[in-house]
Amino acid sequence: MARTNGGIIGKRNLSSFGKCTVTSKTSGSSTLTIQAGTRVIQTLLVAGGGGGGRTHGAGGGAGGYVCTEAVVCGPVSIVIGGGGAGAPINGNGTSGVNSTAAGLTASGGGGGGHEGDAGIDGGSGGGGGGHGGSGAGDVGGSGSQGNDGGEGYTGGGGGGGASANGVSGVADGLGTGGAGTSNSITGSAVSYAGGGGGSDPDNNTAPKHGGQGGAGGGGRGAGQQGAGVAGTANLGGGGGGAQNASGGAGGSGIVILRMPTANYSETTSGSPAVSTSGSDTILQFTGNGTYTT
Repeated sequence: MARTNGGIIGKRNLSSFGKCTVTSKTSGSSTLTIQAGTRVIQTLLVAGGGGGGRTHGAGGGAGGYVCTEAVVCGPVSIVIGGGGAGAPINGNGTSGVNSTAAGLTASGGGGGGHEGDAGIDGGSGGGGGGHGGSGAGDVGGSGSQGNDGGEGYTGGGGGGGASANGVSGVADGLGTGGAGTSNSITGSAVSYAGGGGGSDPDNNTAPKHGGQGGAGGGGRGAGQQGAGVAGTANLGGGGGGAQNASGGAGGSGIVILRMPTANYSETTSGSPAVSTSGSDTILQFTGNGTYTT
């Protein structure tokens, strides 16, 4: 499923939504039968980002990014995925947690690897630790969600982002996290799901810092000293990798629903932020909750 900047793309298969059924006429042409209470809602899901690895540590992959139109009937249950922990001792970062809503799933970002280990697969893949392979993106979940992490060399690779692969480490350097994707579902352009940057273990390299996190909340990697920077909360960014301190934690995810104000029921739980843009109402869930059509 292709992504577009700010785009709400492609309707879901309506036959998977219970009361929303697709029937076939005698002529063989398809017609849609919509029952009372059915709504088409623009939907953006971002999962929790993966944590960064430690010791030639790589950046965590961004949380999976899913943007589409969902056909819903009745209550919509929303679950927000938390970010994965950065590695506190030599090891890989922890993968992020899935976000779900309206029959859709965004997969948690893969944790970044440490020396010799590949990044973990996920919505976007974690970068490989020093001399380790990359983690694959688009693993699990609904449709196209993200990209692969970068491979490690001396420094760790960058975690994958929603719009780009993480950059691989080089002989005396580090990997930048893959860029996230800009979306205007809230009425303003915001970038989501950037990958975390890899660490730079070379104390003689200036400047002594790790790879930059990808636009969209990715955390910067650390130099030989210092912890990886955490991914940004509610953007699903991957955490930065580290050398001699903890990898950065991944950022938590978010679910955003947008619908015509004329169809908005005002029946919610979980205290989403409610706003309007033009003739539409927008709900931003940063914690678990429900919306009932």
